[in-house]
Amino acid sequence: MELKQLQYFMAICEELHFTRAADKMGVSAPNISQQIRRLEEELGVLLFDRVGKTIVLTDAGAILREHGAAVFTHLQQASDAIADLKQMQGGSLSIGVLPGDADLMFNALLLNFHQTYPTISLSLLETTKVTEQVLDRSIDVGVTIGPVVDERLTSIPLFHEEFSLAVSRHDPLATENFIALNRLHTLKMVMFPPDHQCRKLIDGFCINNGFTLQPHMVTTTLSSLIQMVQSGVGACVLPRLLLDDLQHPDIKVVHLKNPTPSQDICLIYRSDRYVGYAMRTFIKALKAYIETAIHHSKSS
Repeated sequence: MELKQLQYFMAICEELHFTRAADKMGVSAPNISQQIRRLEEELGVLLFDRVGKTIVLTDAGAILREHGAAVFTHLQQASDAIADLKQMQGGSLSIGVLPGDADLMFNALLLNFHQTYPTISLSLLETTKVTEQVLDRSIDVGVTIGPVVDERLTSIPLFHEEFSLAVSRHDPLATENFIALNRLHTLKMVMFPPDHQCRKLIDGFCINNGFTLQPHMVTTTLSSLIQMVQSGVGACVLPRLLLDDLQHPDIKVVHLKNPTPSQDICLIYRSDRYVGYAMRTFIKALKAYIETAIHHSKSS
């Protein structure tokens, strides 16, 4: 069995059409048909059932497709590992995060990472389809809400994120350390729009507790939310780690309870991809950044 024959076979598996597979591989249809016949003769089995212009995999073909995919995965991993070695501890990495999370968590991390590892090129993409884009390889790694259960993906738990209420230090609520979640419906609120991930989470917790938020004002940017809270326009629910990290002198953090809105955050990447220097380094830096943030939050 030749590698080229296996490539032709896998192309036909994808297209289920000899002419389209031939076009994809840049060869003639008779050539690809001849190579598949030789492969079938060598193996002593039919790989495809041909019914007119329609073809389907036989049981033997399905077995070869499964093992063929593994062969090309290992070859790609070898190629990636060699490329990683040649880059001599450089490389690039694309990271997908949910909309809003870049502001909430990644700005300081990316700045510190670039200063520490200037040879690694990072690109950050906000997307609502983190899992899908990791799977289709349009991004290398994703940070998203867990749990993510998919045998094609490796998932690394990062942290359990809790949300708190931010109010102006002049607000009467600033004297309280905790309030019940259901008190939010009596407050003047400023929030992200309904399609923002943070807003979706908070809305879900509120609905489950029998009420719906009707924000006084809505904005898409974190900076404007903070400014409106600071100015006393309204209160806002934001991640506790973010609020503790801000340590804004004009903003008081009031914890929410009964229940506390929260979610699990994880990092995902394809299980069949080679984890090179750039990815290993980023994952290590991200974990250290989060551990430091959590430690500062608990000690503040």
